[in-house]
Amino acid sequence: MAQTAESVLKDLQKNKYAPVYFLQGEESYYIDIIVNYIEKHALSETDKGFNQVVMYGKDATIGSIITNARRFPMMAERQVIIVKEAQEIADFGKEASLSILEKYLQNPLPSTILVFAHKHKTLDGRKAIAKTIEKFAVLVTTRKLYDNQVQAWVETYVADRGCTIQPRASQMLADYIGNNLERMANEIEKVLLNFDGKAEIDPAIVQKFVGISKEYNVFELQKALMVRDVLKANQIVNYFEANTKSNPVIPVIAFLFSFFSKVLALQMARNLTEKELMDQLGIRPFAMKEYKLAARNFNAQQMVNNIHHLRTADLQSKGVENAGMEEGQILKELVFKLLHNV
Repeated sequence: MAQTAESVLKDLQKNKYAPVYFLQGEESYYIDIIVNYIEKHALSETDKGFNQVVMYGKDATIGSIITNARRFPMMAERQVIIVKEAQEIADFGKEASLSILEKYLQNPLPSTILVFAHKHKTLDGRKAIAKTIEKFAVLVTTRKLYDNQVQAWVETYVADRGCTIQPRASQMLADYIGNNLERMANEIEKVLLNFDGKAEIDPAIVQKFVGISKEYNVFELQKALMVRDVLKANQIVNYFEANTKSNPVIPVIAFLFSFFSKVLALQMARNLTEKELMDQLGIRPFAMKEYKLAARNFNAQQMVNNIHHLRTADLQSKGVENAGMEEGQILKELVFKLLHNV
């Protein structure tokens, strides 16, 4: 039966375990959370020695997995079989192997908890094995968050830990880290380690503990571009060129593309209230004045040109017609074009 990661975690926290879990999808964060919870909590420390088996897809077959699953626990209520990197099971697509799996799914051993961690991809829902898994196992399919969902996720994550985060700070994290939830969670935990009890995270705290330079970061670059501050923009891009490891070009381009695209959408919008615009574009009230300022400093045609420059730079950063340009060179050329609209 298909369930959400959240509902599965709630059941696990109530000590409600199912015989088979199949965790699949692009977002590995939730798969790891569920697997780690079962690995840590399903058995006591004394029971784990004989009754917990961790297998890896590249070293396992369906037959070996099911053989382990059919064993009875030793002096314990249950046993746990975890198959990590299940997407690498070599015989997963073979008819004979799938037949073994299907038979087990239809009649699993109640004393076994069998977990498949099938990362980065999903089964073809049209195939019989996918339908059997959905019918007889707990199926969780995880998807990457859209960029406009990340800020809300950050705020919820922080709130779940009894703390608060200012909107501008959560936006900074969302824009700087993106939708890599594993890295995001790690960065938030790194910040919270510096506080006892409740904390309110503000932009200064994010800059200090996440390692964002106070003066030379993508947020300051955006500000310099929207007011066409040539000196400041060039200072920042020179810093980026000297520190490409901390400021890789692709995320910078993606960040600026999102900003300029929203400004263009703002310019093209007709007959919408400010609230409707913010809801439609995913802009928070505190940031709206920045988008309006950029909309005044660039006309619609200039904004279209800038988006074209960003697309070109994105292709160059991926090796398309870049004539051997380094990341820093690509970014410097891009910033020049954005400022001067050439």
